[in-house]
Amino acid sequence: MDLSTLAIFIPACFALNMAPGPNNLLSISNASRYGFARACSGGLGRLLAFAIMIALAAAGLTAVLHTSEWLFHAIKMVGAAYLFYLALQLWRARADSHVDETVSQVGLGRLARQEFLVAIGNPKAILLFTAFLPQFVDRSGAMTTQFAQLGAMFLGLECIAIALYCYMGIHARRLFAKPSGKRLFNRICAGLLASAASFLLVARRV
Repeated sequence: MDLSTLAIFIPACFALNMAPGPNNLLSISNASRYGFARACSGGLGRLLAFAIMIALAAAGLTAVLHTSEWLFHAIKMVGAAYLFYLALQLWRARADSHVDETVSQVGLGRLARQEFLVAIGNPKAILLFTAFLPQFVDRSGAMTTQFAQLGAMFLGLECIAIALYCYMGIHARRLFAKPSGKRLFNRICAGLLASAASFLLVARRV
């Protein structure tokens, strides 16, 4: 892959990584509740989901989503339902100081599972890899190798995005330190997740 291609791919890719989608909103919320390291580690679930999507795109299997309307809508409905569930849990979360000890014991597996399910339940994210990555693939070269390289770079940049959004979450926790502030922040995040679910419900295939 030549430098001119990388000079276009990296900024465009990082802009996609930093877009305030459901997973990035979830990272802010998790960091504010469970801390920077725990929220970042939970982001591994998202990376696994994206790696699966990239592999499907490389294999050409995502073309099924373009032609199968029922499959697209099924994934969309499940993904939106899970986002609404997370929003409800966050809206109802207790914000008093006695909860902090219990919150700190939340397992990494649970956070990673949340990130994975939010990512894998978004069919628009799956189609993104089909629409975006092939633009930077030289069809005269080894396409599988190029997909692997582009996918690895995407995941690397996604790690940076996860860390940045978790950092935002830490600062948000400091700004909303009091129980009333924590409750307000939780409900803001819940509203944003519910909005993301609503947008997902009206999403159309590209």
